[in-house]
Amino acid sequence: MTQPEQLRNRTKQFALRVVRLFQALPKTDEGRVIGRQLLRSGTSVGANYRAVCRARSKKEFISKVSIVVEEADETVFWFELLVEAGVVSKLKLASLLPEANELLAIFAASLRTARSGRRASGNGSMAR
Repeated sequence: MTQPEQLRNRTKQFALRVVRLFQALPKTDEGRVIGRQLLRSGTSVGANYRAVCRARSKKEFISKVSIVVEEADETVFWFELLVEAGVVSKLKLASLLPEANELLAIFAASLRTARSGRRASGNGSMAR
């Protein structure tokens, strides 16, 4: 399986885990409001990564991967807010928050590499 295929699968699985978390959130105002924001950003990571894979130019790649970085960072923010506001326990996010941070790091590194003009190591660029 190529790196882009692995990331497509990984971001899709991440989105499914976000959906499951959303479904399990308490039905309070805080849970619903923050949960909807999390649902949008968390599922957007995978959807927007698919767009990265279809980029037709370096400029388009940079633009689209920038969106993925923003959405991944926003997702980390909503996870942190859920815990700090006492909506969910830190334990409930024990594997989701690290995965969000890992995805953020992967896409941020890819963005830096693309902007610098260097080629990513491994199987060519991240999305090809």
